[in-house]
Amino acid sequence: MTPHARRPRISLAIAGLASLAALVVVTGCTSTAASDTTPPGASKPAAIRPAAPEGGLPDDLQTELQRIVDATMTEYGVPGSAVGVWIPGEGSWTSFTGLADIAADAPVSSEMTWPLRSVTKSYTVTLILQLVDEGELRLDDTLDQYVDGITNGDRITIRQLADMSSGNSDYTTAAGFGEAYGADEAHIFSLAELNDFLVGEPAQFEPGAEKVYTNANTNLLGAVVEKVTGQDFAEVLEERILEPLGQTGTEYLLDATEWVDHPLGYAIEDGEQTVQNDNLSIYGPAGSMVSTLDDARVWAEALGGGLLLGAQTQAEREQGAPLDAGPPYDIYALGMGETNGWWGHNGEGLGFTAAVFHQPESGASIVVFMNESNVEPKAHPADQAFRRIAEALGNES
Repeated sequence: MTPHARRPRISLAIAGLASLAALVVVTGCTSTAASDTTPPGASKPAAIRPAAPEGGLPDDLQTELQRIVDATMTEYGVPGSAVGVWIPGEGSWTSFTGLADIAADAPVSSEMTWPLRSVTKSYTVTLILQLVDEGELRLDDTLDQYVDGITNGDRITIRQLADMSSGNSDYTTAAGFGEAYGADEAHIFSLAELNDFLVGEPAQFEPGAEKVYTNANTNLLGAVVEKVTGQDFAEVLEERILEPLGQTGTEYLLDATEWVDHPLGYAIEDGEQTVQNDNLSIYGPAGSMVSTLDDARVWAEALGGGLLLGAQTQAEREQGAPLDAGPPYDIYALGMGETNGWWGHNGEGLGFTAAVFHQPESGASIVVFMNESNVEPKAHPADQAFRRIAEALGNES
């Protein structure tokens, strides 16, 4: 589908890049860092594509789940959604509701791909942790060993980038990025360009002093992946994650003209639903991936269940603490968050929200995609739907 002619104001577009609320932070809240004891040379665990639970969920539960989706869409003015719930031993449920394109009256379909936005961060950090498993790098390595020119790079560690405690600036607030994006909203930014906007920018705080969520942290990790492997980020992602998990409907995509069969993203501007710019490249390894609902199911289980990592590395990955500024997780660990026992990631920006979560205790997974962002008063429709569905499943147990 092609975007409508009207473009968003730059301020609205940039606001969706990451959680850029006013940085009112609470000091003294730092992440819990386990020691990096993964043995060098550890082999990468074998991976397969987890199958969806057979059969459908009970009819009364399906009715309640659809009621939650409908109510959430109505509350936040969401045009369309794709939602799935999978519970081992009980069954599966998927729902495709509403419109992918309001003007064309085109419905959401099961074949569509949706932006993962910041769920991409969980893929990028998984690549880092695979390299840790293999002894190619250590979580306590400093950034300057791999990337030059970043303030405090000689003290910022890979771990701090992954858990959002590095203190480095974010490119979304850099004057250079705002000027470049404002001059040409269709410009395809490379990872090197995004990271170059950070060079020489002042730090927000001392490394490890706070936990403030930024896209820049993860894009720097993307550069680390490229430095260590000697390959482009997209190639590493394909070889190490997408191919082993059979995620043929998922890709790292910078050029939106190559993005086919997808919904349009919306935000309310001047009281009207307005199609947002679809420039995927402004996010890089922090948010430029797209995926199908079923591939997101696979990722929820792989991420929350540690299918691509050694058990010790997965346990270390889950060490975290609340964010001082950012999405509403109970804790944020290494490239994923935890909410009431559900592990995963959410994402938002330029007309879309996403939530991809797995509950290791039950083996259940929930995925929500919605094509509405920047809801005021501030809300994240997909995350709200996820939380309500998780609560409903808890009431069923």
